Amino acid sequence: MILFYRRGGLGDTLLTFPVLEILKKRGERIFAVGNTDYLKIAKKVGWIDEMHYEIPEGSFSKVIKVSVDGNVRPFPERRIWIVEHYLESLELKDSYSDTLNLEPLPNNPLSGKVVIHPSSGSKAKNPSIELFLRIEEYLKRRSYQTVYFLGEADYWVKELVSEFYESSDPLEIAKALKEAKLFIGNDSGISHLAAYVGVPSFVFYGPTDPIVWKPIGRNVFQISLNLYCSPCFPNTCRERPCLGAEELFKGFVRAFETLY
Repeated sequence: MILFYRRGGLGDTLLTFPVLEILKKRGERIFAVGNTDYLKIAKKVGWIDEMHYEIPEGSFSKVIKVSVDGNVRPFPERRIWIVEHYLESLELKDSYSDTLNLEPLPNNPLSGKVVIHPSSGSKAKNPSIELFLRIEEYLKRRSYQTVYFLGEADYWVKELVSEFYESSDPLEIAKALKEAKLFIGNDSGISHLAAYVGVPSFVFYGPTDPIVWKPIGRNVFQISLNLYCSPCFPNTCRERPCLGAEELFKGFVRAFETLY
């Protein structure tokens, strides 16, 4: 039996799933400790056996603790993808899935639509809402249907948009995103989830590192201005030129028109 421990947000948790998948394929019984709302996804796809919010009592053949005081550091010491860092730290060289095998939500409100999420877990990572409103207008002129995703902290968006989908259940959100046409968002847990369920995803990076925090997925298009002062998170400046709306919009259009 293996005890796997990782606290953190949705994106942090999803980026550990390749470890869980590889260990499960080896026939291990896995007890995962962290945010159980996020771990429900791993349970649903069969990569963990039990999920706990606190470390359970019991004897384990191996303990993997991803934390500053654990046996796997939560951040790499060099600038590499965090998934590679985890696999190197644990000497795991097996292959893993780039798409979560989930059934879509019945009567899916996101089916065939472009999902826009203008927020994240930190305001310091968010470009101006004007960027997303401009992208929405650009896409509507090309006959795409758009809908905004709103999480628990996104109530402020309601006053600015007409059509939105609201949910706080990560597993439900994953199933809903499964049939979306495209996803557009910031470096956030929802962006990681969209990419992981297989939606072509355009993700904006400003003060955070697109190399370290790349989502898992085969159709991820990262958009960054690559300024000399980036990445700098969490020590961001007040001006945040890395999140300039005009420049990011142009970057999105270039990427979008190259692909579509």
